[in-house]
Amino acid sequence: MNWISNYVRPRINSLFSRREVPENLWTKCKECGTMLFHRELADNLNVCTNCDHHMAITPRERFIGLFDGGIFTEVAVPAPVDDPLTFKDQKKYPERMKGARKATGEMEAMLVAEGEIGRTPIVAAAQDFSFMGGSMGMYVGNAIIAAAERAVAAKRPLVLFSAAGGARMQEGILSLMQMPRTTVAVQMLKEAGLPYIVVLTHPTTGGVTASYAMLGDVHIAEPNALICFAGPRVIEQTIREKLPEGFQRAEYLLDHGMLDRVTHRGKMKDELVTILRMLTGLGPAIKGDLPKPEDVPAVEAPEASDGDKDDTPAKA
Repeated sequence: MNWISNYVRPRINSLFSRREVPENLWTKCKECGTMLFHRELADNLNVCTNCDHHMAITPRERFIGLFDGGIFTEVAVPAPVDDPLTFKDQKKYPERMKGARKATGEMEAMLVAEGEIGRTPIVAAAQDFSFMGGSMGMYVGNAIIAAAERAVAAKRPLVLFSAAGGARMQEGILSLMQMPRTTVAVQMLKEAGLPYIVVLTHPTTGGVTASYAMLGDVHIAEPNALICFAGPRVIEQTIREKLPEGFQRAEYLLDHGMLDRVTHRGKMKDELVTILRMLTGLGPAIKGDLPKPEDVPAVEAPEASDGDKDDTPAKA
């Protein structure tokens, strides 16, 4: 046997003829280092199947897993003025917006939609941290106001998923003005007697935490989410002391009374359905639909034969 022709040459040929593998097929978990196949990760709502680490998820992917059948209708949001301060740092503000829209495929950092979860009609809004850190600008303020107005008009609860690094510096004071604007929008819901549920995801910081993210009737957080106004590094540098382990994480805040629940992303839908139906006075959640009685074909009784007929006369 010629080992050069039978082993070395085929192996060399296989190296050159190998097809290129797309880079996005596998994702490495930052917590445990497990390599996760993209379909398996998507089916698990971007939660590591090995260590349960909750990775980032876009609003559109979240809504597909949240709404019944993945069906929802987007709510239109008024577009604000582009670059009101003609802001420029290393790049011009319009250039940063163009890059963020190209990278995420979304127009802005918040998506508003309406639909049903567990046959419970709701309006939902979710921030996209991958869009300029989910920063709160005029569009985010307009989105929350549009979500609240739609919820009041349709008499539906509002569920908001927060994920932000704070206010958007490129819009300056106009970004900070969204804090009172969104507070007024939340007050509209309270005056209408509609539930407002906030789900705080990693991370929720800055002016977002100081406004609409902490004004809900019920506050739920995903595991190990960072929730704060000033970050732990800033606090440590200011007070020059070591902070407790897990400080400003969801579990720590739950133990200290700042949150109502910490819920796994895979159980979030059932949790929301239960809470919303309790707050709105609806009955138990509907897990599935049974066919209507008229839709079930009637079964005809078999005709009796002559031998089976009873010849006994009926009594008077």
